[in-house]
Amino acid sequence: MSGNKKKVRAVALLFSLLFALAAIVQYNDPDPLIWILFYSVASITCILFYLNRFPATLGFVLGAIYLGAVIWVWPEQFEGLRIGSGDIQNIERGREALGLLIIAVVMFFLAWQARSRKS
Repeated sequence: MSGNKKKVRAVALLFSLLFALAAIVQYNDPDPLIWILFYSVASITCILFYLNRFPATLGFVLGAIYLGAVIWVWPEQFEGLRIGSGDIQNIERGREALGLLIIAVVMFFLAWQARSRKS
């Protein structure tokens, strides 16, 4: 296995752990189940990549779903990620959307890597 493949697998494992932690801290969210599901699916998908059981199509489909969720969740007025001032609903939706965007980028990256791994 080449050094680059090892690095990409390590990145997948790191994101799997980060997404698992993100799922765990959702327990006190007003709508925890959907967010635990979003982050758990992302974590499991990264593990599949690490285990070489990740079809590129899965990554592209999940990336598109997560990107659609970003658009769906995006607040009408993005107020940043600040703490303290502003409309807390907009700020929370902005944070949620950015979390989904991170997942979408990782899914597309892993799909791209899985596709290049086959060739």
